[in-house]
Amino acid sequence: MKVNAKKMAEALSLEVLVPSPREELEFEAPDQNRPGLQFSGYFNHFACERMQILGRAEMTYLDTLPASVRAVRLSTFFTYEMPCIVICRNLGCPDDLRELAQAHDVPVYGSRQRTTRFQSEAMLYLSNVMAPRQTLHGVLVDVYGVGVLLTGESGVGKSESALELVKRGHQLVADDVVDIKRVSETRLTGESPEMIRHFMEIRGIGIIDIREMYGIGAVIPSKSIDLVIHLEHWVQERTYDRLGKVEETTKILGVDVPRIVLPVRPGRNLAIVIEVAARNHRLRKMGYNAAKTLDDRLREMASKGGNDA
Repeated sequence: MKVNAKKMAEALSLEVLVPSPREELEFEAPDQNRPGLQFSGYFNHFACERMQILGRAEMTYLDTLPASVRAVRLSTFFTYEMPCIVICRNLGCPDDLRELAQAHDVPVYGSRQRTTRFQSEAMLYLSNVMAPRQTLHGVLVDVYGVGVLLTGESGVGKSESALELVKRGHQLVADDVVDIKRVSETRLTGESPEMIRHFMEIRGIGIIDIREMYGIGAVIPSKSIDLVIHLEHWVQERTYDRLGKVEETTKILGVDVPRIVLPVRPGRNLAIVIEVAARNHRLRKMGYNAAKTLDDRLREMASKGGNDA
Protein backbone atom coordinates (compact mmCIF):
# COMPACT_ATOMS: atom_id res chain seq x y z
CA MET A 1 0.00 0.00 0.00
CA LYS A 2 1.20 3.51 -0.78
CA VAL A 3 1.77 5.93 2.10
CA ASN A 4 2.32 9.66 1.64
CA ALA A 5 5.96 10.32 2.56
CA LYS A 6 5.44 13.91 3.72
CA LYS A 7 2.48 13.07 5.94
CA MET A 8 4.34 10.13 7.47
CA ALA A 9 7.37 12.30 8.24
CA GLU A 10 5.18 14.95 9.88
CA ALA A 11 3.16 12.43 11.89
CA LEU A 12 6.27 10.66 13.24
CA SER A 13 8.36 13.87 13.65
CA LEU A 14 11.03 12.64 11.25
CA GLU A 15 13.89 14.71 9.85
CA VAL A 16 14.70 14.13 6.17
CA LEU A 17 18.37 13.11 6.01
CA VAL A 18 18.38 11.84 2.43
CA PRO A 19 15.53 13.21 0.32
CA SER A 20 13.80 11.31 -2.45
CA PRO A 21 11.65 12.55 -5.32
CA ARG A 22 9.08 9.89 -4.45
CA GLU A 23 5.92 11.41 -2.94
CA GLU A 24 4.59 8.03 -1.84
CA LEU A 25 6.32 5.06 -0.23
CA GLU A 26 5.24 1.49 -0.90
CA PHE A 27 4.69 -0.69 2.17
CA GLU A 28 3.42 -4.26 2.14
CA ALA A 29 2.84 -4.34 5.91
CA PRO A 30 3.10 -2.00 8.92
CA ASP A 31 5.88 -4.15 10.42
CA GLN A 32 9.49 -2.98 10.57
CA ASN A 33 12.88 -4.62 10.19
CA ARG A 34 16.11 -3.93 12.09
CA PRO A 35 18.83 -5.09 9.66
CA GLY A 36 21.42 -6.30 12.16
CA LEU A 37 21.56 -9.76 10.57
CA GLN A 38 21.94 -8.23 7.12
CA PHE A 39 24.87 -6.08 8.24
CA SER A 40 26.48 -9.27 9.55
CA GLY A 41 26.21 -10.79 6.07
CA TYR A 42 23.04 -12.91 6.39
CA PHE A 43 20.55 -11.86 3.73
CA ASN A 44 18.32 -14.95 3.68
CA HIS A 45 14.73 -14.09 4.66
CA PHE A 46 15.50 -10.36 4.50
CA ALA A 47 12.21 -8.45 5.00
CA CYS A 48 13.26 -5.67 2.65
CA GLU A 49 9.65 -4.65 1.95
CA ARG A 50 9.39 -3.22 5.48
CA MET A 51 10.58 0.04 6.98
CA GLN A 52 14.27 -0.42 7.87
CA ILE A 53 15.12 0.93 11.32
CA LEU A 54 18.67 1.54 12.48
CA GLY A 55 19.31 2.01 16.18
CA ARG A 56 22.40 2.28 18.31
CA ALA A 57 23.13 -1.46 18.01
CA GLU A 58 23.10 -1.44 14.19
CA MET A 59 25.08 1.78 13.86
CA THR A 60 27.69 0.69 16.42
CA TYR A 61 28.08 -2.67 14.71
CA LEU A 62 28.69 -0.98 11.35
CA ASP A 63 31.45 1.09 12.94
CA THR A 64 33.23 -2.08 14.09
CA LEU A 65 33.46 -3.53 10.57
CA PRO A 66 36.62 -3.15 8.47
CA ALA A 67 36.14 -0.60 5.70
CA SER A 68 36.19 -3.21 2.92
CA VAL A 69 33.69 -5.50 4.67
CA ARG A 70 31.43 -2.57 5.53
CA ALA A 71 31.39 -1.43 1.91
CA VAL A 72 30.39 -4.90 0.68
CA ARG A 73 27.66 -5.31 3.30
CA LEU A 74 26.12 -1.89 2.62
CA SER A 75 26.34 -2.35 -1.14
CA THR A 76 24.56 -5.70 -0.87
CA PHE A 77 22.01 -4.17 1.50
CA PHE A 78 21.06 -1.52 -1.05
CA THR A 79 20.60 -4.02 -3.89
CA TYR A 80 17.23 -4.83 -2.28
CA GLU A 81 14.25 -2.56 -2.86
CA MET A 82 13.05 -1.01 0.40
CA PRO A 83 10.55 1.76 1.17
CA CYS A 84 12.74 3.84 3.49
CA ILE A 85 15.35 3.86 6.27
CA VAL A 86 14.93 5.52 9.67
CA ILE A 87 17.95 6.21 11.89
CA CYS A 88 16.89 6.65 15.52
CA ARG A 89 18.45 8.36 18.56
CA ASN A 90 19.55 11.34 16.42
CA LEU A 91 22.65 9.38 15.35
CA GLY A 92 22.98 11.01 11.93
CA CYS A 93 23.59 9.43 8.55
CA PRO A 94 27.14 8.23 7.66
CA ASP A 95 28.53 9.46 4.33
CA ASP A 96 28.77 6.00 2.71
CA LEU A 97 25.18 5.14 3.63
CA ARG A 98 24.05 8.54 2.36
CA GLU A 99 25.75 8.05 -1.01
CA LEU A 100 24.29 4.58 -1.50
CA ALA A 101 20.82 5.76 -0.48
CA GLN A 102 20.97 8.60 -3.01
CA ALA A 103 22.22 6.26 -5.73
CA HIS A 104 19.36 3.79 -5.13
CA ASP A 105 16.69 6.45 -4.47
CA VAL A 106 15.98 5.27 -0.91
CA PRO A 107 14.82 8.06 1.44
CA VAL A 108 16.54 8.19 4.83
CA TYR A 109 14.92 9.82 7.86
CA GLY A 110 16.22 10.66 11.30
CA SER A 111 14.37 10.39 14.61
CA ARG A 112 15.32 11.72 18.03
CA GLN A 113 13.40 8.98 19.79
CA ARG A 114 14.72 5.78 21.30
CA THR A 115 14.52 2.94 18.82
CA THR A 116 11.93 0.80 20.60
CA ARG A 117 9.73 3.83 21.31
CA PHE A 118 9.86 4.87 17.65
CA GLN A 119 9.04 1.32 16.53
CA SER A 120 5.86 1.38 18.60
CA GLU A 121 4.73 4.74 17.22
CA ALA A 122 5.58 3.76 13.63
CA MET A 123 3.66 0.51 13.99
CA LEU A 124 0.56 2.32 15.27
CA TYR A 125 0.74 4.96 12.55
CA LEU A 126 1.22 2.54 9.66
CA SER A 127 -1.39 0.13 11.03
CA ASN A 128 -3.89 2.99 11.07
CA VAL A 129 -2.98 4.33 7.62
CA MET A 130 -2.88 0.89 5.99
CA ALA A 131 -6.01 -0.48 7.66
CA PRO A 132 -8.63 -1.94 5.26
CA ARG A 133 -11.50 0.51 4.82
CA GLN A 134 -15.16 0.48 3.83
CA THR A 135 -17.92 3.09 3.69
CA LEU A 136 -21.42 2.17 4.86
CA HIS A 137 -24.74 3.99 4.94
CA GLY A 138 -25.81 4.29 8.57
CA VAL A 139 -25.47 6.18 11.83
CA LEU A 140 -22.79 5.54 14.46
CA VAL A 141 -23.36 6.55 18.09
CA ASP A 142 -21.58 5.94 21.39
CA VAL A 143 -24.13 4.57 23.87
CA TYR A 144 -22.78 3.83 27.36
CA GLY A 145 -19.34 3.24 25.85
CA VAL A 146 -20.69 0.82 23.24
CA GLY A 147 -20.23 1.79 19.60
CA VAL A 148 -23.66 1.18 18.04
CA LEU A 149 -24.00 1.22 14.26
CA LEU A 150 -27.60 1.86 13.19
CA THR A 151 -28.45 0.53 9.73
CA GLY A 152 -31.64 0.26 7.72
CA GLU A 153 -33.33 1.65 4.66
CA SER A 154 -33.69 5.37 4.15
CA GLY A 155 -36.49 6.95 6.20
CA VAL A 156 -36.73 4.17 8.80
CA GLY A 157 -35.71 6.52 11.63
CA LYS A 158 -31.94 6.11 12.11
CA SER A 159 -31.16 9.83 12.42
CA GLU A 160 -34.19 10.54 14.61
CA SER A 161 -33.18 7.73 16.97
CA ALA A 162 -29.62 9.05 17.10
CA LEU A 163 -30.90 12.57 17.83
CA GLU A 164 -32.97 11.27 20.76
CA LEU A 165 -29.89 9.41 22.05
CA VAL A 166 -27.85 12.63 21.87
CA LYS A 167 -30.57 14.43 23.85
CA ARG A 168 -30.29 11.66 26.45
CA GLY A 169 -26.56 12.33 26.89
CA HIS A 170 -24.96 9.95 24.39
CA GLN A 171 -22.54 10.94 21.62
CA LEU A 172 -22.82 11.13 17.85
CA VAL A 173 -19.95 9.83 15.73
CA ALA A 174 -21.36 9.88 12.21
CA ASP A 175 -24.70 10.39 10.48
CA ASP A 176 -25.67 9.00 7.07
CA VAL A 177 -22.11 8.00 5.99
CA VAL A 178 -19.74 5.99 8.19
CA ASP A 179 -16.12 5.41 7.20
CA ILE A 180 -15.06 2.09 8.73
CA LYS A 181 -11.55 0.68 9.05
CA ARG A 182 -10.26 -2.58 10.49
CA VAL A 183 -7.52 -1.69 12.96
CA SER A 184 -6.91 -5.30 14.06
CA GLU A 185 -8.14 -8.78 13.22
CA THR A 186 -11.12 -8.39 15.58
CA ARG A 187 -11.66 -4.63 15.93
CA LEU A 188 -13.37 -2.06 13.72
CA THR A 189 -13.53 1.68 14.18
CA GLY A 190 -15.84 4.15 12.49
CA GLU A 191 -15.75 7.89 11.88
CA SER A 192 -17.51 10.53 9.84
CA PRO A 193 -16.14 11.99 6.61
CA GLU A 194 -14.63 15.36 7.50
CA MET A 195 -16.94 17.27 5.16
CA ILE A 196 -20.13 16.26 7.05
CA ARG A 197 -18.67 15.71 10.53
CA HIS A 198 -21.03 16.72 13.37
CA PHE A 199 -23.89 17.41 10.92
CA MET A 200 -27.18 15.52 10.86
CA GLU A 201 -30.12 15.54 8.45
CA ILE A 202 -33.61 15.49 9.96
CA ARG A 203 -36.46 15.20 7.50
CA GLY A 204 -38.81 18.18 7.72
CA ILE A 205 -36.17 20.34 9.43
CA GLY A 206 -33.04 19.98 7.30
CA ILE A 207 -29.38 20.01 8.30
CA ILE A 208 -28.48 20.63 11.94
CA ASP A 209 -25.07 20.96 13.61
CA ILE A 210 -25.02 18.67 16.65
CA ARG A 211 -21.85 20.16 18.11
CA GLU A 212 -23.15 23.73 17.96
CA MET A 213 -26.61 22.78 19.17
CA TYR A 214 -25.75 20.38 22.01
CA GLY A 215 -22.12 21.19 22.80
CA ILE A 216 -18.76 19.56 22.23
CA GLY A 217 -19.63 16.75 24.64
CA ALA A 218 -22.36 15.53 22.29
CA VAL A 219 -19.93 14.43 19.56
CA ILE A 220 -16.90 12.15 19.35
CA PRO A 221 -14.53 11.86 16.36
CA SER A 222 -14.32 8.06 16.17
CA LYS A 223 -15.53 4.95 17.97
CA SER A 224 -15.14 1.19 17.82
CA ILE A 225 -18.06 -0.66 16.23
CA ASP A 226 -19.25 -3.11 18.88
CA LEU A 227 -22.88 -3.69 17.92
CA VAL A 228 -24.98 -3.37 14.76
CA ILE A 229 -28.69 -2.61 15.18
CA HIS A 230 -30.65 -2.97 11.96
CA LEU A 231 -33.88 -0.98 11.93
CA GLU A 232 -36.70 -2.21 9.69
CA HIS A 233 -40.40 -1.45 9.37
CA TRP A 234 -42.54 -3.84 11.38
CA VAL A 235 -43.85 -6.77 9.34
CA GLN A 236 -46.86 -8.37 11.01
CA GLU A 237 -46.23 -11.80 9.50
CA ARG A 238 -42.58 -11.94 10.49
CA THR A 239 -41.45 -13.70 13.66
CA TYR A 240 -38.98 -11.59 15.62
CA ASP A 241 -36.57 -12.85 18.27
CA ARG A 242 -38.20 -12.50 21.69
CA LEU A 243 -35.72 -14.39 23.86
CA GLY A 244 -32.28 -13.45 22.53
CA LYS A 245 -30.84 -16.90 23.12
CA VAL A 246 -29.05 -16.99 19.76
CA GLU A 247 -26.63 -14.16 18.96
CA GLU A 248 -26.74 -13.11 15.31
CA THR A 249 -23.66 -11.56 13.69
CA THR A 250 -22.86 -9.67 10.51
CA LYS A 251 -19.51 -9.55 8.76
CA ILE A 252 -17.85 -6.19 8.10
CA LEU A 253 -14.35 -6.18 6.57
CA GLY A 254 -13.99 -9.80 7.64
CA VAL A 255 -14.89 -9.12 11.30
CA ASP A 256 -18.00 -10.69 12.87
CA VAL A 257 -20.01 -8.01 14.70
CA PRO A 258 -23.07 -8.81 16.89
CA ARG A 259 -26.28 -7.80 15.11
CA ILE A 260 -29.82 -7.14 16.30
CA VAL A 261 -32.86 -6.66 14.06
CA LEU A 262 -35.13 -4.05 15.64
CA PRO A 263 -38.68 -3.71 14.22
CA VAL A 264 -39.96 -0.14 13.98
CA ARG A 265 -43.59 0.90 14.35
CA PRO A 266 -45.40 4.03 15.61
CA GLY A 267 -45.32 4.56 19.37
CA ARG A 268 -42.17 2.56 20.00
CA ASN A 269 -39.41 4.51 21.78
CA LEU A 270 -36.38 3.35 19.81
CA ALA A 271 -33.86 5.36 21.82
CA ILE A 272 -34.73 3.51 25.05
CA VAL A 273 -34.64 0.15 23.28
CA ILE A 274 -31.20 0.97 21.81
CA GLU A 275 -29.97 1.96 25.28
CA VAL A 276 -31.19 -1.37 26.65
CA ALA A 277 -29.52 -3.22 23.77
CA ALA A 278 -26.21 -1.47 24.52
CA ARG A 279 -26.42 -2.26 28.25
CA ASN A 280 -27.34 -5.87 27.49
CA HIS A 281 -24.39 -6.14 25.08
CA ARG A 282 -22.02 -4.98 27.82
CA LEU A 283 -23.45 -7.55 30.22
CA ARG A 284 -22.94 -10.29 27.65
CA LYS A 285 -19.34 -9.21 27.13
CA MET A 286 -18.89 -9.58 30.89
CA GLY A 287 -20.28 -13.12 30.74
CA TYR A 288 -23.89 -12.56 31.83
CA ASN A 289 -26.74 -13.68 29.55
CA ALA A 290 -30.25 -12.93 30.85
CA ALA A 291 -31.92 -15.40 28.46
CA LYS A 292 -29.59 -18.19 29.55
CA THR A 293 -30.10 -17.34 33.23
CA LEU A 294 -33.88 -17.52 32.82
CA ASP A 295 -33.56 -20.79 30.90
CA ASP A 296 -31.41 -22.25 33.69
CA ARG A 297 -33.99 -21.22 36.29
CA LEU A 298 -36.79 -22.88 34.32
CA ARG A 299 -34.75 -26.07 33.95
CA GLU A 300 -33.97 -26.06 37.66
CA MET A 301 -37.65 -25.52 38.53
CA ALA A 302 -38.70 -28.31 36.17
CA SER A 303 -36.08 -30.59 37.66
CA LYS A 304 -37.30 -29.91 41.21
CA GLY A 305 -40.88 -30.47 40.11
CA GLY A 306 -39.93 -33.83 38.64
CA ASN A 307 -38.12 -34.85 41.83
CA ASP A 308 -41.10 -33.85 44.01
CA ALA A 309 -43.35 -36.02 41.91
